[in-house]
Amino acid sequence: MAARLLERGAIRRGNGHLRIRPKRVAGDKGYAFRKYRQYLQRRGIRTTIPRKKNEHQTGPFDRELYRQRNQVERLINRLKQFRRVATRYDKLASSYAAMLTVAMIFLWL
Repeated sequence: MAARLLERGAIRRGNGHLRIRPKRVAGDKGYAFRKYRQYLQRRGIRTTIPRKKNEHQTGPFDRELYRQRNQVERLINRLKQFRRVATRYDKLASSYAAMLTVAMIFLWL
């Protein structure tokens, strides 16, 4: 599913232009398998995925980038404490985005 998501998705850069592929993908050990790494390498996407203990290959691993990924994941888990955000009761994307903004304000305060 990750490859399919990368094929569909577009990332908005700071100047408003879209680009199809990210520069880097960060993931947990569930994405540490050879086919996925090869797919990303063919597309020119760098990875920040820790290696499993049973993997024979070694390579560079940026621990600081992985920690930033963990912070984002913890924020998403905190946002899911708000029922409307977790279950997506809102029918309109604008209503959902507004509730997401309200939840972020509550967490920031």
